Amino acid sequence: MVINTWKKIERSQFAAIYLVYGNESFLINETKQRIVSAALTEDEMDFNFSSYDLEETPVEVAIEDAETFPFMGERRVVILDNPVFLTAEKTKEKVEHNIKKFEQYIQSPAPYTILVLTARYEKLDERKKITKALKKDAEVVEAKKLNEQELKVWVRERAAANAVQIDENAIEMLLTLAGTNLMMLTQELDKLSLYAGDTNHIDIEAVEKLTARSLEQNIFALVDKVVQRRIDEALRIYYDLLKQNEEPLKILSILAGQFRLIYGTKELSRRGYGQQKIASYLKVHPFRVKLAAGQAKHFDDSQLAKIIELLSEGDYEIKTGKIKKELMIEMFLLKLHEI
Repeated sequence: MVINTWKKIERSQFAAIYLVYGNESFLINETKQRIVSAALTEDEMDFNFSSYDLEETPVEVAIEDAETFPFMGERRVVILDNPVFLTAEKTKEKVEHNIKKFEQYIQSPAPYTILVLTARYEKLDERKKITKALKKDAEVVEAKKLNEQELKVWVRERAAANAVQIDENAIEMLLTLAGTNLMMLTQELDKLSLYAGDTNHIDIEAVEKLTARSLEQNIFALVDKVVQRRIDEALRIYYDLLKQNEEPLKILSILAGQFRLIYGTKELSRRGYGQQKIASYLKVHPFRVKLAAGQAKHFDDSQLAKIIELLSEGDYEIKTGKIKKELMIEMFLLKLHEI
């Protein structure tokens, strides 16, 4: 896991070459930043740090830089972004790369240089010799979307880095309210850590009091009120969203998406699919599937079909001018009494 690599970096246990790849940009940027901050002082940055975009620069130019002795410091850090030659993508590259020279460097890297490849691709081409060489000799960090358990570990570690302890139920509430976006979670955790002050402790009350809700999480709360048949509270959330100038059509779209997720989760669970497989099939985070599964228990198939049909009709009526967009969701929520 990426956190294990971060711990080694904190102890200055650097690899000669890092391959950081995946579709979780936050983890890629964080790993890169941690390496640079731990390996170089501010004064050394001007002389011993380089970054290359391999869509613009041949890899051999970067390798020559990596083989150059550091100036006024112990080591160099060289970043290589966008190594598209590690993928199976068919692209018209602007530059030609001397891959042979790169392979030779991997076999015998400069002892004074930390070379970091950041590949923002979900998959690499495992058939290529250069990919195999990197997988064999580099420290590989897969920056993938974290599952629920990994997210909880990450939150705990992030809190610890801020010198605070967070309760388990507070972690669960934080993920429910703020979602699974790591940038959003970082901002919320940093805010909660400041609020904790001398107590060095984050509890569930602090999370409920301070965590900013995204639009999606407000919609989730709205659906939760619908689940509990507390329509007056659902309407209150909706009116608050309107006061925040949220677009009714966008609210409608997310609302429809949440009910489709509930329906899909219910159906796939019935077929025997597990949480992870459902998440993969529906292309959402497993934690969202977990929450949707909890909501699905309160509806039968006919109720969910009727709700999705009402939302679809409402979308049509708004787009054809038959009803004011602000009024449509209000009417939808009131009709839920009859379902």
